[in-house]
Amino acid sequence: MKFDGKSRRIRERLELSLPVRVFGRGSEGQDWVEKSRLIDVTPFGARLTITRPTERGRLLHLTLPMPRQLRCFDHVEDQYRVWALVRNIKVPEALEGKPVKYEIGVAFIGKRAPESFELDPATRYEVANSVTETGLWTLYKLEQATRHNLSDEPRPETRHHIPIEVIIEALDENGQVASSETTVTENISRRGAAVFTTLDVVRGRFVRMTSAQYRISIIAAVRARRMGDNGIPRLHLEFVDKQWPLEDIG
Repeated sequence: MKFDGKSRRIRERLELSLPVRVFGRGSEGQDWVEKSRLIDVTPFGARLTITRPTERGRLLHLTLPMPRQLRCFDHVEDQYRVWALVRNIKVPEALEGKPVKYEIGVAFIGKRAPESFELDPATRYEVANSVTETGLWTLYKLEQATRHNLSDEPRPETRHHIPIEVIIEALDENGQVASSETTVTENISRRGAAVFTTLDVVRGRFVRMTSAQYRISIIAAVRARRMGDNGIPRLHLEFVDKQWPLEDIG
């Protein structure tokens, strides 16, 4: 394989099915590790599949035998160890009897995670306009919504106060269903929903929300769990892998 200079390497994604060790940390501090393979790669990012749910803005740590021509640091090490920011995610239709796989695109950010990640592994980040001295991306922390302003903050999209029957499945750190219940939405938009629930799922965990009526199943991140004025708890969800088809709501 020949590499014709830095400019070409920046533009092109190379289809290299390299083995990769993926390390992640759950919102409650549980570590997980799985082995996968890259789909493609550049010096500044890669695509791969994992079996655990994640979302845009989360951090993962990758260990892989990266070609030295593509590395931004550690050129003499056998393994390339790099932190990566999840930039996009999609969930292809799973084959019957096969585990769900999440296809993710990640941006490499360097050898170390931000200190804020150690304090709260559910912290989400975005890439900044500046880069590090190695040419990789720098980050800034996304602001988290607080409990007291969840109902008052301006929203980019209108939420429709419609009770839609859904099944909520709480996913554990291995992506398996830990608990579930049938409930209804309090409100819903293309990008998220509030649902009545008795499930005790903390901020940063993931759930699957399924509607038989609308023939859709969506992975969502829990942004908050709060008690309503009527004493009924709600989960505030942000959809991860797709948007809700509001055009189907009559």
